[in-house]
Amino acid sequence: MLEDFVFLRERTRVVPKMTIPSPSVLHFRPGYNAIRSIYPDIDEFFDDLAIAYRKALRAFYDVGCRYLQLDDTVWAYLCSEEQVAGARARGDDVERLPERYARTINRLLEAKPADMIVTMHVCRGNFRSTWISSGGYEPVAEILFQGLNLDGYFLEYDTERAGGFEPLRFLPRGEKIVVLGLITSKSGTLEKRDDIKRRIDEAAKFAPLEQFALSPQCGFASTEEGNILTEEAQWAKLAEIVEIADEVWG
Repeated sequence: MLEDFVFLRERTRVVPKMTIPSPSVLHFRPGYNAIRSIYPDIDEFFDDLAIAYRKALRAFYDVGCRYLQLDDTVWAYLCSEEQVAGARARGDDVERLPERYARTINRLLEAKPADMIVTMHVCRGNFRSTWISSGGYEPVAEILFQGLNLDGYFLEYDTERAGGFEPLRFLPRGEKIVVLGLITSKSGTLEKRDDIKRRIDEAAKFAPLEQFALSPQCGFASTEEGNILTEEAQWAKLAEIVEIADEVWG
């Protein structure tokens, strides 16, 4: 990954962003039952995880990375009744997971230099235009927005599966950016500009407009197979995002 970043940095005049799995992703899917023989005390696992990620963050910084993004499906899983039930079956104390994940992420962020930006993409699944979790952000909104020392969030809002914008009321005023993922990357159908602008206005009822930005809800290719849309459709969506952003934010 470090070599990939160096390759990218040497070929662009803008700030390149490196994306890595969030620490919570290394825990949620296997769960406590898969690691209890090595870590009887689950908090020791999270302590070691934070140390490893602090080293990784510093390594990226040392090769020039100034914008790091954590890809995190788990905060969306914690909003899904089905996924939460699965975590309980894997031996986890689900009620304590948000606190443990937040503490781990904040510990790695303690190693973040002042001139480095770290954001998080809360992903709901994107393999070949499919998805994996449903449920609004309300169950985790307060700790997600106020308990994590991140610079910003990329949130998926392209379908009703993400719920409404009400959880954005927990966003600290003037401190962080939320990138609204209102443009789907799962199909080539181009969204209507007025519909997107109307939804931005709806979000602005719960947090300041100047703390928002606009993007696709996820990448166009989470795996090498890509999503079910053409390259031309991808460029059309990106162009539309730029045009809408110019109209809304100037």
